[in-house]
Amino acid sequence: MKYLLSFMIICFALVSCQNKENESFKNNIDYPETKKVDTVDTYFGTEVKDPYRWLEDDRSEETENWVKAQNKVTQNFLDKIPFRDALNERLTEIWNYEKISAPFEEGDYFYFYKNDGLQNQSVLYRYKKEQNEEDAEVFLDPNTFSEDGTTSLAGLSFSENGKILAHSISEGGSDWRKIIISDVETKEVIEDTLVDIKFSGVSWKENEGFYYSSYDKPDGSELSAKTDQHKLYFHKLGTSQAEDKLVFGGTEEEKHRYVSGGVTDDNRYLAISARISTSGNQLFVKDLTDPNSDLIPVMSDYDNDVSVLDSDGNTLLMYTNLDAPNGRIVSASYPDLSPENWTDVIPETENVLSPSTGGGYIFAEYMIDAISKVKQYTKSGELVRDVELPGIGTIGGFGTDEDKDYLYYRFTNYVTPGSTYKYDIDSGKSELYRASAIDFDSENYESKQVFYTSKDGTKVPMIITHKKGIELNGKNPTILYGYGGFNISLTPSFSTANTVWLEQGGIYAVANLRGGGEYGKAWHKAGTKMQKQNVFDDFIAAGEYLIKENYTSSDFLAIRGGSNGGLLVGATMTQRPDLMKVALPAVGVLDMLRYHTFTSGAGWAYDYGTSEDNKEMFEYLYAYSPVHNVKAGESYPATLITTGDHDDRVVPAHSFKFAAELQSKQAGDDPVLIRIETDAGHGAGKPTSMVIQEQVDIFAFTLYNMGFEELPVELK
Repeated sequence: MKYLLSFMIICFALVSCQNKENESFKNNIDYPETKKVDTVDTYFGTEVKDPYRWLEDDRSEETENWVKAQNKVTQNFLDKIPFRDALNERLTEIWNYEKISAPFEEGDYFYFYKNDGLQNQSVLYRYKKEQNEEDAEVFLDPNTFSEDGTTSLAGLSFSENGKILAHSISEGGSDWRKIIISDVETKEVIEDTLVDIKFSGVSWKENEGFYYSSYDKPDGSELSAKTDQHKLYFHKLGTSQAEDKLVFGGTEEEKHRYVSGGVTDDNRYLAISARISTSGNQLFVKDLTDPNSDLIPVMSDYDNDVSVLDSDGNTLLMYTNLDAPNGRIVSASYPDLSPENWTDVIPETENVLSPSTGGGYIFAEYMIDAISKVKQYTKSGELVRDVELPGIGTIGGFGTDEDKDYLYYRFTNYVTPGSTYKYDIDSGKSELYRASAIDFDSENYESKQVFYTSKDGTKVPMIITHKKGIELNGKNPTILYGYGGFNISLTPSFSTANTVWLEQGGIYAVANLRGGGEYGKAWHKAGTKMQKQNVFDDFIAAGEYLIKENYTSSDFLAIRGGSNGGLLVGATMTQRPDLMKVALPAVGVLDMLRYHTFTSGAGWAYDYGTSEDNKEMFEYLYAYSPVHNVKAGESYPATLITTGDHDDRVVPAHSFKFAAELQSKQAGDDPVLIRIETDAGHGAGKPTSMVIQEQVDIFAFTLYNMGFEELPVELK
């Protein structure tokens, strides 16, 4: 008995020492020293210090050394999490399944994308129309673009006859693109590469050439210098880029931040959209059958959105939210295209409309509490049918060429992996074309939509996903995700990465905050400028709901979001640091006084306003700007900031400065770390290997800082 007691004491002591060692490891991090410089800006008589301004210089050796030092500390922390390798092994195992897209027809071939499982980039295959998918050959393999997989295929567009391909690439995750032109039959590059392309599609004018958009090369850093003069060009095949014709933009009178041009399917019209911000656009239409035709203005202000859907002779179908916050479809006859000449084809309803066309019909996708519904109409606006969908969730791909009698679409929700369906346009029948091959049993999980009340009484929807039969005991590790901006809607979508979280008994909750597009223009505007605090209040209320209903508690709640969602997390954790245990801001907009001075950031002013607008707008931004609201002596949650060193949309300086502020002022015991991916941008085109490791690090960090020394559920 005495021996047993002594043995128990020794064991307790060892465990106690181990726990103390882990606590010491978590709580006593030797952060890299971040120097402060005496930089002060004055806004409407208010002096604002900016001691970490030097971190905005992405080309300096000092910044590079700071990044290396921060990454070293972060990796040292992550390396010591005992179950990190097990999570990596499990997520890699789940991710390793074949992924194949629906086929699409171009010229003499069918094309499709396939990823064998863990390839960094999906490969483009093709087969001749008289062949089968089994006969497919590799047409374009982005995995050969660079040794480390960080150069990705960013888009492709075929000429009218399908014989010439223009595909764009992104290097290191940058938004800057290059366009490569090749012969489809021989696969050989036939022209010099076009460079300095950004925020651009490729739209062919038959087989003659194509339209694309570009900025002038910025002065200073290509990754952070301001870009605000977008232009539309036409590239004629067989000529150099220097000879490309400027079609729109390039003057002070036509100074736009975002310009795009698209040719209608009948090759009759060029539609040009010009924006100064991310919402609202001017629209112009040119008759391509007449080289001397003028640009006909459709919408001359920036107060609403309008786009061309389809054309048939002189008749154009257009989508707009003018006098219809939820959207409507109108028609007009060229050249009388201004709003007073519009006729409603599909009037506005109480639900948000996202239309497409194909096979001679209009497909009206409606969003009802963030859930997809589809109606099929004739082009004159007569209802053909309500399309029967595979279930409750999100669809994508309802659109095809005019001469097709079928289309492919995808269906998904939070517990249903994305599957491809083939839809017969005339009969309205859907059949499963390809189910997902992932090893995931949806029957073990459930999603439920709830409505909770925000601070001002507004009802906000949220979808909560978890294992069936979970015990509501306030101890479930929970990730609350949100975005809340730019008219973007968060609709149910399956995530391979989240399967690991759900397997571990985790809860995944997505709140449809104001600022998004779930309920149309009014919902969006309710989360912009001087109403931006509504978004943060909605998110805070979502967390409080999860705690009140015993899904979780503050000790087991993590908040997560990226880009504008990174701002959401930054603002929420500085306003309510007591609400959550872990904060995960990714590629966030975190310096609200200077965001508009980098790259195309000024185009976000519709949502945010700028510190230069007026005193009231400055004071409002200053009051919630995460970088400026980190307080000395405050205990902040365990924080893992993630960004990429090639992010030229939301420049990494936002994250750098936020990390420096948190590290210098954190009074609590929880770690504040930044994980900076090298040769990575805002997220698009990131190699599979990078994606898996980043997700593993986020989940491991989250669980470990919730107090888990081992995984909640033993892995298979």
